[in-house]
Amino acid sequence: MIMHEQSRRLSRPLRWDRRERTIVGIVATILVVALLAGGAYGIWGGSPARKDCVSLTFASTLGGGRLHACGAEGRSICASPVSYRAYGADLRTACAHAGFATPPR
Repeated sequence: MIMHEQSRRLSRPLRWDRRERTIVGIVATILVVALLAGGAYGIWGGSPARKDCVSLTFASTLGGGRLHACGAEGRSICASPVSYRAYGADLRTACAHAGFATPPR
C-alpha cells in the first residue's frame, strides 16, 4: 500500500501547538517540583542518629564485616567483649564513642 504524501509530511518540521507546549510545561514543572522535594527530604529528612550505638567495621573472611548494636545490646557487647576479642582496640574505641564502659585489657 502506498502512503500518500508521506514524504511531504516527513520533510516538514513538527509544529508545537498550544496543547503540546502546555503538556511539556506541566511535565517539566512536575519534574522540577519532584527534584526539589527529593532534595529537601535528603537534606532535612530522616531520623537523627542515636548516641548509644556501637558501630564497628572489621575484616572478615569474605570481605568486610559489620557490628552494629544500640542500647542494651550495645552495652552488653561492650561489657563482655569475649566474642569480639580480635577487635579489642577498635571495639574499645567504638564503645567509648557510644559512652559505654569497657572492661580493662
